[in-house]
Amino acid sequence: MTRFRAAIFDFGGVLTTSPVQSMRAFCESNAVPWEAVGPLLGSHEGACSRFETSAISQEEFVVAFEQECAAAGHQIDGARFLSGFFGGMQLRNEMIAIVRRLREHMKVGCITNNVQAGTRERLIAFEELFDAVIESSRVGMRKPDPRIYLLACEQLGVKPEEAIFLDDFGVNLKAARALGMATIKVDHTDSAIRELEQLLGLQLTATLETDAGAGDHPERP
Repeated sequence: MTRFRAAIFDFGGVLTTSPVQSMRAFCESNAVPWEAVGPLLGSHEGACSRFETSAISQEEFVVAFEQECAAAGHQIDGARFLSGFFGGMQLRNEMIAIVRRLREHMKVGCITNNVQAGTRERLIAFEELFDAVIESSRVGMRKPDPRIYLLACEQLGVKPEEAIFLDDFGVNLKAARALGMATIKVDHTDSAIRELEQLLGLQLTATLETDAGAGDHPERP
């Protein structure tokens, strides 16, 4: 019998396509090297981190992010960058279906680095799928801060070693592993689903197409 009692999912990049695709596309279309912008988005002290923990408003983020890019030698329209980011993420219905299936067997949670505007609207439609949803914009901390994983486990009523965490960023997975959680890296393939099935000893994809077709209308099983 599996030791796992909960599965915890990232939202952007796991239940949706990767936001990095949208950000890279923006940089490419504006002749700005991704290598210059990517580190700014990952900085724990940068504008993105402060925006995702609601320390600054959207308007303040735009100004601060443009200043950070300028300091790195590049001019970026922060408002257009956000618009492209919010609009580029598409739902992955096969992963939504997996969440539904898992709820028949265990607790299911979500940890997401998000902002009050844009990405949060997408998440609201799917909150009913989860037993706990931890949003950086609401709790004032973001992955990979260990506290955000512990908060998710606390709300799900499990120990870290009883949880599986799925994310598309290695740095977020590393922090979860350090707490004792099992981790699965999600990419654009179905490998994460297969790995999840192996860890749990469950077949989650038997009627995946049927479940996925209902992915835009979440409901409790």
